[in-house]
Amino acid sequence: MPWWSRAILAAAITWQAAALRAGNDLDLRSVEPQAGAGAPRLTLQRLVNPASRIEVHGRPLRFALHGLVRFDTLNELFAYIDAEAGRWTFNTPAARAAFADGLMRRGVESRIVSMDSELPLEVLLTHTRGELERTVSAVSTESGSVFSGRNWQLTNDAYRDALLRVRDRWKNNLNCWSASSSIPGRVLSNWHIIDEGIELYGVRYDSTEHFWQAVKYHPDLTTADLRSLLAGVAAIDWRPWLESLRANQEFYLANAYAVEFLTANLARERLTWFDAELARVTSPAERVRTAQQRIDRAPGAPPRFSSMDEKVLWGDLADVLHLIVAFHGVAASSRTPAIGAVRDALIALHFDAVHLAGYSRGRVGFISPEFQALMLEIWKVKFLALPRFTEVIRSTRGVRLDHFLNDGDSPDIPIPVYVGYLNQIREMALEGAR
Repeated sequence: MPWWSRAILAAAITWQAAALRAGNDLDLRSVEPQAGAGAPRLTLQRLVNPASRIEVHGRPLRFALHGLVRFDTLNELFAYIDAEAGRWTFNTPAARAAFADGLMRRGVESRIVSMDSELPLEVLLTHTRGELERTVSAVSTESGSVFSGRNWQLTNDAYRDALLRVRDRWKNNLNCWSASSSIPGRVLSNWHIIDEGIELYGVRYDSTEHFWQAVKYHPDLTTADLRSLLAGVAAIDWRPWLESLRANQEFYLANAYAVEFLTANLARERLTWFDAELARVTSPAERVRTAQQRIDRAPGAPPRFSSMDEKVLWGDLADVLHLIVAFHGVAASSRTPAIGAVRDALIALHFDAVHLAGYSRGRVGFISPEFQALMLEIWKVKFLALPRFTEVIRSTRGVRLDHFLNDGDSPDIPIPVYVGYLNQIREMALEGAR
């Protein structure tokens, strides 16, 4: 198994495990921008040096491609990209180089726009364009390139442009995630807990994240049903099936995050964790969707499940089960009767679609524009019907709203679609103020 596959499995507890802690949200403000004891201060020179390993509070500041393939240094990233460039077939050398350069730009952005610390971005944004260009010019090898591999070479110009691209983007864009250093950034996140709750399709939830993950389960599904399905999934060796998905170039390149996500979450230790958590937090007869809905509680008491619980337990598990059904037909050569039986069981318990009375026809595909458009519908309630959130989103006038999570994506709503809806709902809120 290659080192990067081992790294994926090591990260299997959750694609955000290194960045997220229990509670309402990760508080990025508690992560001070300083290196650990004995670690050198992060300078622009160290930031752009491909060999440098950044530490904050004594921990390596790791970054990723596809949210799950993790690295400590840019040199590790470049070696991975070189291997990927050699792995696939391209019509021309220029196409191969363009593919590799695209991965490089994403990896460089992940190194700088960290989920653990804003220090790398702070260093980049507090230097001039000229200072950055001069610093990058000093990192070339004797061959004049920043990296020279068997299948790909990274030129100084391409590396400089990747860094400038990150600098230009994040000078003006607001990263709307749960640990943003900006108040609007945190509030605009789906993870933001709404004290009074939010009513969506006749039921009250603690956040839009709670609704988004709960709706992936059919209303009649119980914990006992879910654990029975999970036992069937855990009894299968998924490695041949996953490898066949990886071997399909067209499919993998179009669905890389989802395949890496499945690789991490179909690992035996991850499936064991899912089952143990279900046993710990629910009773067998409890309906799964109902468990995630708002319950009566004393003022100030925390929600039953945090937003992180919603993402890494309920959301990740639902995504795995839906993706097994959605991707079943891709790898015909690796399908077995056992996998077919699991697929049939999943379909019988409605993991072939998302079921929501009152939306569309009451049933939409998991990977479908209709399901993705549901995000805009629930944001119409949060940002247009609840005045305090309308005021927050209007306060971001003139700023591009964005979302970046360690180059991670989402199998249910791709980040570009999510960002498009986020800016669209802001425009709707601003139009209402005119």
